[in-house]
Amino acid sequence: MNDLRLRLAGVQLKELLKSVDALRDDMVISLTNMCMIPAIAPESDGDGEAERAQFLLMLLDRLGFENVEVLKAEDDRVSAGYRPNIIVTIPGQDRSLPPLWMVSHMDIVPEGDLDLWDIDPYKPVVREGRLIGRGVEDNGQALIASVYAAKALMNSGLTPKRDVKLALVADEEVGSALGIKFLLDRELFGKDDLILVPDAGTPKGDAIEVVEKSHLQVKVATRGKQTHASRPHKGINAFRAASRYVDRVMERLYARFDQRDELFSPSNSTFEATKKEPNVPNVNTIPGEDVFYMDCRILPTIDLDDVINEMKAVASEVGKETGASITLKNVRLGKAPPATPPDSPIVKNLQVAIKEARGIKARAVGIGGGTCAAFFREKGLAAAVWETNEETAHEPNEYVKIQNFVDDAKVFALLYMM
Repeated sequence: MNDLRLRLAGVQLKELLKSVDALRDDMVISLTNMCMIPAIAPESDGDGEAERAQFLLMLLDRLGFENVEVLKAEDDRVSAGYRPNIIVTIPGQDRSLPPLWMVSHMDIVPEGDLDLWDIDPYKPVVREGRLIGRGVEDNGQALIASVYAAKALMNSGLTPKRDVKLALVADEEVGSALGIKFLLDRELFGKDDLILVPDAGTPKGDAIEVVEKSHLQVKVATRGKQTHASRPHKGINAFRAASRYVDRVMERLYARFDQRDELFSPSNSTFEATKKEPNVPNVNTIPGEDVFYMDCRILPTIDLDDVINEMKAVASEVGKETGASITLKNVRLGKAPPATPPDSPIVKNLQVAIKEARGIKARAVGIGGGTCAAFFREKGLAAAVWETNEETAHEPNEYVKIQNFVDDAKVFALLYMM
């Protein structure tokens, strides 16, 4: 018999789960209303999270939460002059135990091309059991689920085993300097704290992320000699040299760094050409300059310097063959921090809660994407990442299955009791 069943009789456990179900309609309404308020970083031409934070503060007050604090990171780029980070504390029975942190983010990415949306992205709608709108999955569902899980405890007359702290943070989508990093600098988190970041998952809810791949982004600039398209012999086609480079470097990187780790999906490192900048505006000119980018998600066991040196070696080869100059600039260089141990308290407790609430046996996995859990791990703090989602984040017609985030709230509610 696990710790959760020792603490909760079968009847209490069932009543707690029913209490979450009873909040379903209110959860959908709150998620809908929150996602009508854009919360976009100034880097993406937005005005930050202040308006959305005000909505959440009113919601928290309506739901009866009393211990609420707003930590403001100064930012003169937004009209409020700051980026808000909300901390909600639900006092536990044993204040000597390390607290459980639930970390979700308020900010979202822009809507992108509106022609690709079936609806107004800031007027979420329910269709066939799904709520569609920008930010409903990333990270709205987890934020609302974590709040209403605590509300379900209140409605059931239950007190968490330990302090539960909800961190509703800013700035996650563009680096977290004014969000999680800001909070970490204030030393709010202890080395034994249990930390859950519900910001990545699978449609089955059977994967607990404990480690992320290293992340390397490189800007590749090719310089040749511009000339008329009818006289290619007088110039050096930078686009052609860049094309030769990208084909060769991807082939070389995939061949040399072919290690696999079944903890991840995909199990190998990936090295992909992504963004391409415009070169010349007209068709009948051979470009003298060309710029594109590569995004690489690399297994933690691989040395990033080895990858960069291989990319530079290929640049030298192609440069000699074509006469072009190829230079590389690191846009992002992030070495994967050590993994959260699969037997750490947050992972083990989460596995029990998922099993009790959902009947699912969740396994520890690694991912190629990035979450703010990495910043905790860099500080030596064990953080796990879990939720149930359809992996539609950042896409047009982003959606969440309503049953998913109601069921996730049940898992969170049980986790609060452990």
